[in-house]
Amino acid sequence: MKKEQTIDFYIKWAWHAISRMYNINAAPEDMTMSIGFVLLNIDLEKGTPATKIGPSIGMEARSLTRMLKTLEERNWIYRETDPNDKRFVNVFLTELGKKKRKFAREGVIEFNKRIQENIAAADLDVFFKVMKQINGLLEDISQENHHPEAETLNLY
Repeated sequence: MKKEQTIDFYIKWAWHAISRMYNINAAPEDMTMSIGFVLLNIDLEKGTPATKIGPSIGMEARSLTRMLKTLEERNWIYRETDPNDKRFVNVFLTELGKKKRKFAREGVIEFNKRIQENIAAADLDVFFKVMKQINGLLEDISQENHHPEAETLNLY
């Protein structure tokens, strides 16, 4: 099977192109796509528990910890211990962080607008349906691989 015949080739190819586009656009603001996704996943009013940010964007805990430290040093975020449960830390945006989040949000909106202007709604509906199905399959595979009795998964 040629790589151009595999589903993951096209997903990865598109994701790398999207990532490059966001990173090029974000660079003048001293941002990256990953930083933008973190900022977009922090609630503007209530803040967000640090433990919920990583899973919502598929980022490993160690990477997120480093990024939050960097964002705190830049004064884009601040952290507060939950007054009801000292084990939890909530992450909040500073005023500068809110401006950076707004910039990231505008970039996502613009990209989605361009896609919607150039790809038929019916095609996008099929795309979303297929991507949800693929994601569901990946969740099933992940669960199978976390059980000791599960055999090695053979997709081919």
